[in-house]
Amino acid sequence: MTDQVANSEHVEALAQILYQAYADQEPLNMDDFPAFSDEQAYQVQDRLMELRRHQRGGYKISLTSAETQSMFAATEPLYGAQLEERFFRSGVQLPMKMFLAPLVEVELVLTVQETLTERDDLETLLAKTTVAPAIELPDCRFKDWFPKLPKHLVIADAAVGGAVVYGTEVPGANFQLADLAEVHAQLVHDHEQVAQGSSSEVLGNPVKALQWLVHKLASRGQQLRVGEHVSTGTFLLPVSLTRGHWQADFDHQLGSVALDVK
Repeated sequence: MTDQVANSEHVEALAQILYQAYADQEPLNMDDFPAFSDEQAYQVQDRLMELRRHQRGGYKISLTSAETQSMFAATEPLYGAQLEERFFRSGVQLPMKMFLAPLVEVELVLTVQETLTERDDLETLLAKTTVAPAIELPDCRFKDWFPKLPKHLVIADAAVGGAVVYGTEVPGANFQLADLAEVHAQLVHDHEQVAQGSSSEVLGNPVKALQWLVHKLASRGQQLRVGEHVSTGTFLLPVSLTRGHWQADFDHQLGSVALDVK
């Protein structure tokens, strides 16, 4: 390949390589890939989702804090489309072998109940969704990826999507917008707290992340569908996923979400 992804043939080739790595669970070497633009990376991601031939369940949003943006030399968040089969209800048991190099994050998942548009303000977006506590498990098709993976490869790899486990959904209308700016959560592994964080890390309010996604998708001629989930961004820097019982406990009457990894 040349130093730049210049045409559709290169997009197709990169998507095929990523798809095969996903199917075979064989990690890639990031140094084997050329540099290319964010838009070209999204084109690779789009083609990767087509190759998987499974229903899209929603999206995950990454780089929603100044700290994580600085790690990847970014000035805005990024998104990754996620397969429906990779969204799980709280209480699920997942095998470690389904991942390559997984991490653990704490997030809110907003699920679309009515069509979202660029004209919707933050209050309207919240009213059109449900809110659920969530644990996200980022994973990657590249070796030694965090935090060294270049941003264009993060995007191409569907924002390093692994799995999202979410709890009880609460109508967004039950909250004031300001409530979601001050949600706190504790992450516990085998009954020991390993991290804690706040929703304020997510662009100041996770609903702002949803608004960003609505506009970003629109700029690419795409949109969220009713029923799709959006994992809006992590409250804390990720920790490594290990076997055992994982639980995140949220305030603001959002409850808990849990999973077991075997």
